[in-house]
Amino acid sequence: MINAKLLKNAIISGANNISKNKSKIDDLNIFPVPDGDTGTNMSMTINAAAEMLEGLECDDVSTVAQKVASSMLRGARGNSGVILSLIFRGFSIGLKDKENADGKDLVEALGKGVEAAYKAVMKPTEGTILTVARMAFEAGNELVATENDAVTVWETITAAANEALELTPELLPVLKKANVVDAGGKGLCTIFEGMLSVFRDGEIIEFKKAAAGESEEEDYFRSAAAQFDDDITYTYCTEFIVGRDPDILTEADELRTFLQSIGDCVVVVDDEEIIKVHVHTENPGNALQAGLEYGQLLTVKVENMKEQHRKAAEAEKAAKQKEDKSNESKEPVIAEPTEEIGFVAVAAGEGLVELFKDCGCANVVSGGQSMNPSTQDILSAVLATPAKKVVVLPNNKNIIMAAEQAAPLVEDRTVIVLPTKTIPQGLSALLAFNPDADVDTALEMMQEAFSNVQTGLVTFAARDSEFGVGLHKIKENEIIALENGKLTITEKDIVKAAVKVTKNLVSKESAFITVISGEGVTLEQSERVIELLTAKYGKDMEISYVNGGQPVYYFIISVE
Repeated sequence: MINAKLLKNAIISGANNISKNKSKIDDLNIFPVPDGDTGTNMSMTINAAAEMLEGLECDDVSTVAQKVASSMLRGARGNSGVILSLIFRGFSIGLKDKENADGKDLVEALGKGVEAAYKAVMKPTEGTILTVARMAFEAGNELVATENDAVTVWETITAAANEALELTPELLPVLKKANVVDAGGKGLCTIFEGMLSVFRDGEIIEFKKAAAGESEEEDYFRSAAAQFDDDITYTYCTEFIVGRDPDILTEADELRTFLQSIGDCVVVVDDEEIIKVHVHTENPGNALQAGLEYGQLLTVKVENMKEQHRKAAEAEKAAKQKEDKSNESKEPVIAEPTEEIGFVAVAAGEGLVELFKDCGCANVVSGGQSMNPSTQDILSAVLATPAKKVVVLPNNKNIIMAAEQAAPLVEDRTVIVLPTKTIPQGLSALLAFNPDADVDTALEMMQEAFSNVQTGLVTFAARDSEFGVGLHKIKENEIIALENGKLTITEKDIVKAAVKVTKNLVSKESAFITVISGEGVTLEQSERVIELLTAKYGKDMEISYVNGGQPVYYFIISVE
């Protein structure tokens, strides 16, 4: 039987396991566009539950499952995160009113989650996380006819999930072509494996978050220093740089050997001009004296690691207490629904946020590609909108499901999600809103307006990839352009890419072109795009420019 403590620790272990492996899962994404990657989204989703569980004390699996489902639903990010939250929502249904769970209970709970996940996806695709979850459930369901031991059943579920993962390339040709398995399925297997570690062995897979703000070079040089815990062998972390005396030809290898004899975590990096040293030791003076044999000391830093460790532990404890107190007192802003209709949009970039507000949005949720907002983020914006009917514009295909999950959580107003997949679609929908029409008619007009928008995106390749019939190879950081979500262009220059993608989107019926420049794009580059498009289309179409300031995309092009 699985009790409340085991289930709690299993979820934490699953969260830690995917946190450790999220980069590898992100790399399975075959599309090179920088996006809120699968591993990251799934990790953030389940960690919303894991963080809540850290301080939870309860006596039954029913409460644990209910708390996990609620936290994951609100913390769900991206389509993969929403599907993951739905799978675990099944646990809150299947384990309802149960103190402990046997194998049959676990299978039933997983089955409820699989059913909910399939229903939530408009066109379920096999060869994805859905397949992995379904086949894992089917294997467990077959086993419980003869075996009800919870650990044995979960072992079977985990093994079947991994077997299903290996089948995903056979079910989804695009995966086979790229020679990878499904990223969402891999994420689910990783979580299941983390849970199994607790169920079977009683061990929580550990994961320690890296310190923020360190550069790669600093991280490399300090990697040894980051490996200590409460049991610190040497007290002093000693770092110094020696300016080499050109007349002293002694190899730095001798310095390294000496430092290893008086301490540990030794790193010595040298060139013809300097020697950079890091060592943990009880005798910093001896280390510095050895360095002086090679030249003059340029910089010196000696830190007491035991004292640092004590202070860091105290600071962490104080910060946690402050955060807990803040969370207890912090209430979401809830606006009285006095107006008939209001709008919430998702966008990133100061210029775009202001533009959406100017077009009538009461609240704009920060997010988009590479930073998908959670269901809770969208829910908070909805509650802060003073309207009886709140229309949400996700403006990204990977945010639509998270927005849809927010709707059932609201009781005092109606939430309507218009499935806008791009920023231009969202802006077009807002501009088409007629406040004098009844709500249903107004929404139909908005739907029709954004359905006719063509969107071009100019960005960079987040990873090496291949695309097209001839499998054109794309290198990481190469300029790429997409037409309505389809990658069609590779370039070396963002201006040329913007002009090319616009040309491909324009048709005889086109009347408006809007160019939205992003973060890091110079005024000269934007002016050049407008100049080239005006020369080609200026007589027949109205061309507008917006400084959106959005990250990730150099240019967003709207053609209507």
